[in-house]
Amino acid sequence: MRVAIGSDHAGFALKQHLLPTLHELGHTPLDLGTTSETSVDYPPFCAAVGRAVVRGDAERGIVLGGSGQGEQLAANKVRGVRAALCNELYTARMARQHNDTNVLSIGARVVAQGLAEEIVELWLSTEFEGGRHQRRIDELVELENTFADPAAQDAYLEHLLSAARAQTAEASPAAPATPAAQP
Repeated sequence: MRVAIGSDHAGFALKQHLLPTLHELGHTPLDLGTTSETSVDYPPFCAAVGRAVVRGDAERGIVLGGSGQGEQLAANKVRGVRAALCNELYTARMARQHNDTNVLSIGARVVAQGLAEEIVELWLSTEFEGGRHQRRIDELVELENTFADPAAQDAYLEHLLSAARAQTAEASPAAPATPAAQP
């Protein structure tokens, strides 16, 4: 599998450590920078990883920074990216099984190199379960598609909320209905 990987200065050392790990796991890394520990802003590197995945230059992507939070946020700004911050194994597995994530974010100041290797290996080898989770991915995609039109997004979100409320009411008829929030 081709894996795009990028980092800021805080994630650089972990990126350099993971490049040979990706090769050892049988993957082909696409290193999108940065190239040193010189301070840089993370958004361009993380968005480049997301863009590479969405364009098909890579099947998956990995972004690395100090905490991984900003890196995940930057990657998620690219339409079609589903990036998850996974600083431990359970979240890495669930991010793939239930959320079909295509970009992994790790905090290099939070996760030791050995654990990062395990997270990457687990995340790359875990398959998406599909089934009921596919419906949820489809809803995320539809929300993203309507984002350019705030009225369409509001209408779709209200549709989702109405359906969720109805599903909840069916599951527990004794629970009182929650009124819809007013803008």
